[in-house]
Amino acid sequence: MRCEVVAIGTELLLGQITDTNSSWIGEQLALAGIDSLFQTKVGDNLDRIVDTLELALSRSDAVICCGGLGPTQDDLTRTALAAVMGVPLVADEEMEEHIIGLFSGRGRSMPANNLRQAELPEGASFIEQMPGTAPGLICPLQRPGAGATTRDLVIYAVPGVPWEMKEMMLATVVPDLQLRAGITSVIRSRTLRTWGESESGLAELLAGRIDHLDGTGNPTLAFLASGIEGLKVRITAKADTDVAAEALLAAEEAEVRGLLGPLVFGVDDDTMESVVLDLLRADGRTLAVAESLTGGMIGSRLCDVPGASDVFRGAVVSYASEVKFDVLGVDPGPVVTTDAAVAMAEGVRRMLGADIGIAATGVAGPDEQEGRPVGTVCLAVISSTGEDAEPVVESLEIHLPGGRRQIREFTVITLLGLLRRHLLS
Repeated sequence: MRCEVVAIGTELLLGQITDTNSSWIGEQLALAGIDSLFQTKVGDNLDRIVDTLELALSRSDAVICCGGLGPTQDDLTRTALAAVMGVPLVADEEMEEHIIGLFSGRGRSMPANNLRQAELPEGASFIEQMPGTAPGLICPLQRPGAGATTRDLVIYAVPGVPWEMKEMMLATVVPDLQLRAGITSVIRSRTLRTWGESESGLAELLAGRIDHLDGTGNPTLAFLASGIEGLKVRITAKADTDVAAEALLAAEEAEVRGLLGPLVFGVDDDTMESVVLDLLRADGRTLAVAESLTGGMIGSRLCDVPGASDVFRGAVVSYASEVKFDVLGVDPGPVVTTDAAVAMAEGVRRMLGADIGIAATGVAGPDEQEGRPVGTVCLAVISSTGEDAEPVVESLEIHLPGGRRQIREFTVITLLGLLRRHLLS
């Protein structure tokens, strides 16, 4: 079973919207064991949509159309599907009543053009799930095959709104594809999140294991560089049951962790900030942050984690040098140094009454500062161990590549990674 993804919308071609839907759909198809060899974007033009669908059907058994199911004039997916199927569009009275009910239930008047969404190509059916006002479609059709045979094909149409699309994909489209493909096995994956090594470095550490798995074919390992989220190592396993697949994943995770050690900081939806907050919570310790070049990004990411207020006291964005001197007690002088970072961390720790203080200062660019090149970043972690004991201090100077935004983002995860290492030690 080969399945192709066609994303519809001129805004995708103009770069006004990033096509994350196709990436997500491709991931779900891979996990379901469905081959997906092509992804295409096409604008809101009826002839070009029809041509794109015909091309997709010539080389794939199933096509997933994403977008163009709304009520406006540039929503052409239904019309294009009818043209490809060679049938008229017909109105479904039951769906019309449902859409009218959605609007009346919200106390809103319904523009008449919304009833266009109740139309479907003759012979097609609606997808049962309908989280929004745009119903999805399942459109079976046939094309000539080899000799006198015919090919049974199917086109699915789902909305471009991500949460609506995802519900339909997971509940109907993916199971229907597996049923058509005769797939009864289970494919599951687990993603190990890492930080502190390059992609090539990880590949070298895991080279022997990858060679071994290439010989067995199951499970498999793959790498994905995710910027500020670190490097991901995805384990994918195939088995007859969920229990068997999970057992394969657990065994392989243990093998990979044994090779990578502390480079692995989390699994699946873990983030570096969620991990350090959990470690702080387990230790019963609180955190304060002093930021310069990151301008609040560290505090923002920590606050994005539910329950962060249990341990996160707050942050001081000491962007100007004078704020470092007057508010955090940094000695006047150069501020892109590890000494300044340590003073910032201690200043914010005392100021906010936290057990641990962390700080970042540096040069994000575009110009040098204090004679330090762009990408120079100084980090510090300082923690108290008791009223009379000397605090434990760790500091680090690094040189990060990339533009201004990249340098700031990599500073965030690098500092949180330093904090994680500090907490584990």
